[in-house]
Amino acid sequence: MNVAVIPLRRPAFPLLVPALLTAVALAGCGVSTSQPAGPAVAIGQPAPTSKPTDLPNADDSLKFVVLGDWGSGEPGQFELAKQMVALHARFKYDLVVTVGDNIYGAERPQDLAARFERPYKPLLDAGVKFRAALGNHDGREQRNYDLFGMEDRLYYSHKPSRGSVRFYALETSYMLPEQLKWLEEELKSHTDEWKIVHMHHAIYSSARHHGTILALRKSLEPLFVRYNVSVVFQGHDHTYERTKPQQGVVYFVAGSGGKLRRGDLNRRTPFFENGFDQDLVFFAGEISGDNMVFQAISRTGQIVDSGIVIRRKEATPTLSVSKAMPSLSAD
Repeated sequence: MNVAVIPLRRPAFPLLVPALLTAVALAGCGVSTSQPAGPAVAIGQPAPTSKPTDLPNADDSLKFVVLGDWGSGEPGQFELAKQMVALHARFKYDLVVTVGDNIYGAERPQDLAARFERPYKPLLDAGVKFRAALGNHDGREQRNYDLFGMEDRLYYSHKPSRGSVRFYALETSYMLPEQLKWLEEELKSHTDEWKIVHMHHAIYSSARHHGTILALRKSLEPLFVRYNVSVVFQGHDHTYERTKPQQGVVYFVAGSGGKLRRGDLNRRTPFFENGFDQDLVFFAGEISGDNMVFQAISRTGQIVDSGIVIRRKEATPTLSVSKAMPSLSAD
């Protein structure tokens, strides 16, 4: 299956009707938006200096944020949290999904309060729900912390109240066979149009410090492709990255919510599309119909990436499941 990546050739104007503008952009490139089956397509902001794609902020859309590698307790985390609060004032998202390393260091009640409840208090007070995935720095006991929404599960799926969307939170430090079996059954049984995975370790990452974990890719990618996953959010590397679609799936690294490895990105990998490694970043997304409009927002409020992902359409399954991989508990 060929993968289409369509850069906009001039600055994007405010996205008031995303489905219409997407169709226009793709039609101009000779790509149909009404194909019954096919890969996800990413239409990204062509350059940092161009006008970002606006979040439509529609009344009936699913609005959410992705946060990774964040619970440092350092000033940068609090400054990025203020940008999340500022966004919420004009863009009423009600869900934050995490990609792990939620709390660095001790995890006593006072530590959870200092590194989570305090910086995100305005969001919690407004009713925003967090749904966590665990990273290698996270104690397994976090699954019992009510405000992380895991309900005593290391891996689980959750469905927001709006849209035909389902998220799958994975535990990638110990990818045991029973989790792969569970994931296949979950993906197979759900008919949601949008299937989105959030997990810690990255199977596509252009960062130099950790980068791509090939053993994990071998285990998970066949399931993502076979069962129509459109988007995967990852962490572990303390950068922001958006990949070119890989076998029809778009991968994001959102691992700089509280920790940063400045200058860590290798922009010459074959799958790199856009990224930012100069400051902390969170991801904001809005799903309506077949489109996910997104922005990556820095600690200073700069929009460092934006665009649209058009979801995958169902295709005939052709791939088989690989064996489980070894543990990935190291830093």
